[in-house]
Amino acid sequence: MSLRRSSEATRHGSPSAWLVVGLANPGDQYAGSRHNVGGDAVRLVAARRGVQLTQERRQRAVIASVATIGGLVTLAVPTTYMNDSGAALAPLMRRTSVSDLARVVVVHDELDLEPGRLRLKCGGGLAGHNGLRSIAQAIGSTDFCRLRIGIGKPLRKEQGADYVLRRPSSTARAALQAELERAADAIELLLDEGFDEAQRRVNGS
Repeated sequence: MSLRRSSEATRHGSPSAWLVVGLANPGDQYAGSRHNVGGDAVRLVAARRGVQLTQERRQRAVIASVATIGGLVTLAVPTTYMNDSGAALAPLMRRTSVSDLARVVVVHDELDLEPGRLRLKCGGGLAGHNGLRSIAQAIGSTDFCRLRIGIGKPLRKEQGADYVLRRPSSTARAALQAELERAADAIELLLDEGFDEAQRRVNGS
């Protein structure tokens, strides 16, 4: 049975117009790393909107709800490790009664985009991202939407793990914080103006 059909059959919780999920690794050792920019961007939106993300064990995520003109929006950051992000998605979709994957936005880091670049899209490939792969395997589809946050690539391929998992230098950290602010702006634009307008403005910049 597909996730879309099974979600419709087992809905519960507060219905949401959108489910926005930021990917990150838990633990102090990963805090502030490039790999955590998706989760950090969602946390920043929650702080801006004056809501607190609270732990929901059943969904394996911290969650907050935000009221918008378009309806209730659920912000979430899985508490699983990045490679197991999919374990949170199906329970989150059931809780929020979101069965349409076009209403699910996954916010994540993207090596194939230069730092400072954002892209908002629905569907597409996984670009080698283990968090996206876990989600696609868990829900049986790649049709969900993504806000891709460019982090660029290290000079050498073998530096990849350190590049994404370790905190950047102080200079790079300031640039990363500025990018987080822009990503949070993009999420808020989605909440306030809708996907099409957000996509037009985010991808046009």
